[in-house]
Order: sequence, then structure tokens, then C-alpha cells
Amino acid sequence: MANTLNWDETTFDSALFERVNPVFHTARMTLFQLAANGDQDAAVLAKNMGLTLSETQNSANTTASPEQVLGGTIVLETRYQTMARLAENSGYTPVDMPCGYTPRAVAFAKKGLAYYGLDLPVVIREAAEQICALIPPEQRELVHYKEVDATNYASLEKALEDIEGGVCITTEGLLMYFTDSEVGALCDNIRRILEKKGGCWYTADPEASLQYVITMRALVGDRFLEIMKNATQQTKDKSDVEIGKNPLIIHPADAAGGIKNAMAFLAKHGLTAERVPVAEHMPQLNALSRISPEQAAAVREGMKHCSYWKITPIAGGSAVELTAAETKDFGIKASIEGAGLSIAMSGRLDTITAPNLLTFFEDTKSAYPIDSVTVDCSGLDYISSAGLRVLLIMHKACRDGVTLHGANDVVMEILSQTGFDSILSVC
Repeated sequence: MANTLNWDETTFDSALFERVNPVFHTARMTLFQLAANGDQDAAVLAKNMGLTLSETQNSANTTASPEQVLGGTIVLETRYQTMARLAENSGYTPVDMPCGYTPRAVAFAKKGLAYYGLDLPVVIREAAEQICALIPPEQRELVHYKEVDATNYASLEKALEDIEGGVCITTEGLLMYFTDSEVGALCDNIRRILEKKGGCWYTADPEASLQYVITMRALVGDRFLEIMKNATQQTKDKSDVEIGKNPLIIHPADAAGGIKNAMAFLAKHGLTAERVPVAEHMPQLNALSRISPEQAAAVREGMKHCSYWKITPIAGGSAVELTAAETKDFGIKASIEGAGLSIAMSGRLDTITAPNLLTFFEDTKSAYPIDSVTVDCSGLDYISSAGLRVLLIMHKACRDGVTLHGANDVVMEILSQTGFDSILSVC
């Protein structure tokens, strides 16, 4: 006889945020590079967090060379300073997504500007208090940190609900980690926010690889391919996801074709983009003082051929909705019979809710022998890479693995795009 389990009695373990979505480790790498480049606020934060060169720049399979670290620092400072300038000059309230561990809020608050930092719960809970401690008390009310899942419109809408007027959303180093479905959901969500509030979206991500190639070529010549390969593996190791696989990421080998495809993808989601040359907005950079004048000149010249993208809704456009509509709260009903666990899920299984499922599964497995898990997905509206990671953890923990059934077209497409339909049993 099946034994019904009470999901509501599960005590959520916030430590599981890290296991569910380890992509935030790359944000620590960013903070360390800012600190090493002379940003005093970043240095305080990095010291308080105990970050080291080896921990942040190397991975299990890679060791970053001095040239790789230096090149990454130049690219990072270019992006960090230029995007801040674009956001400040936009005239809208800046919305930094993901904000990571960087001290950008400190600089904005000191100028008397409001700042909204959005990121994964694990980042906000670790960073917000430490960053706000660097801001004079009378300016802290300008700074707002919010936990969000960028693919979840409800979480974004709630995070920005008290902003009056337009917003300038900035994304740096986010899109490369998203699957096709996730980047599509992000586009739909940002379009809806901009249609409601007004403003624009600046992103440095589509041409990030091209910017990296140009910078590394200026530093090491033909060795740039070797270093770029190592850097890509390093980022993949730290984030535990495939990177640069969605339509908004442009690969240097076919930049023209990639730009065309990315523009078409945005148009399907009711958005249009203007390419903004980096060189026209790039301030003086500390990192360029660490290389020869000839190398610095080559970097500056190269930035004339790289752009960040200013994205806005198509006026009067009608986007094709390719992602899930608004959904209900996440929940599960579960029972166990013998060594088989049955779970019926509803709502969204994403960055915010996936740790709850993992907590429930591990609590249940500690109390009962579980050889297999059957998941009824008929009530599941959407699943993100964080949710897929939890299913994989469950699959590996059970002798007979995880079987899914009843998935709707949206969920089935995600399973197919990510290859999970061949990892898990799907019927």
C-alpha cells in the first residue's frame, strides 16, 4: 500500500542553493579580478569572503596562465565600467541582473542614484549585507537587492514593483549559461517589463566571445586559441553547465551570421536591438596600464569592432509567445510504495523552487529506501536548468533512476533541447 508523504512538512535547506545552481561561482571569479585590478571596494569584499587566486581563477581541470588572468581582467573591466556608464547615462533606474558580488551598488549610491541588484538567492543572501556595509547609512536606502529567477516573470515583476518610471536592465555574463528555452523566457520577461515600465535593456553578452578574442590576440597573438579554449573549459567547470549554446551568443567564426540569427531571435520575442560600439563609451581602464602601449592601442582599436546591445520592445509589435504563460505556485504530491517514490509536480521547477524539491527528496531518501522515482509532470508548467540538475541528482541517487511522464509540449521541448530525454526515462 502506498504511503502518502507530506510535502508541506519539509524544512527547506538553503544550503542546497549552491548544489542546485553552481553558476554563481563564476561571480566570485569576477569579484577577485576587480579586486586584483585595484577596485578598493572589491578588495574589501574579496578579503571578507576569503577569495584566493587559485580558488577563483582555476578549476578542477584548468589552471589559468598569467596571460589568461590578465586578458580576462581587461575584458571584465571594459565591460564593468562601460556598462555602468551606459546605465548611468540612460536616465532610467539601473537594474543589474545578475549583480553578482560586485560593489557597483556602492558607486551608484555615492552618486545619489538608485540601484537594484537582482541575482540568485545564494548570491543575494551572501553578498547584500556585506556590500551595503560599504555604503554610508544615509545612502543605503538607494540600494535594493532582490532574489529572482530571471526566467520567472512573477519574480521579476515583484522585484521591480516599487520602481516608478523606466528601467535600464543590464546583463553581463548571464546569457551564456542559458539554454534556448531559458533565454527565450528571459527575452519574453524583459519585454513585458519594458512594455509596462519603459526603458531599455543593455547586454554585453552577445559579442562577448568576439571581445575576448580581440583582447587576447592583442596580448598573445596566435596563442589566443589555446587560452580561449582553457578559459571556456574553466567557466564550464565552475558553472557546471554547457556555455554559449543559445541563439543570442555569437561565435567569432561567423560573427555576421550570428548577429543576423540573434536579431531574428529577438524579433520573435518582440524585441529589437541597436549595436552600440564599445569604443565610443569605454572610459580609461586601469587594466590597460599593465600592458605595453602597443598592446593597449590594439585593444582600443579592437573595441571599435565590438558592440554591446541596446534592446527595446518593437513598437506596436506582436511577439510570438514561445515560452510558458503565467503559472501557479510550485508544489508536489508524493507517495512511496515499497522502494518506489512517486511525485506529482505542479507549477515551475526553477532556481527558486528546485532546492525545495531536492530537500524533499533527500529527506525522504534518508527515511525510506528508494530505488526508483516516477514523476508525473502533467501539472508542471516549466523546468529550468536548475530543475534539470535536481532530477539528475535524483536519477544518480537511485538504482533504477527517474522516469518522467505526462510532460507538456513546453517541458518536452526543454528535455529534448538539453538532451535530458536521453538521460532520463521519458514516456
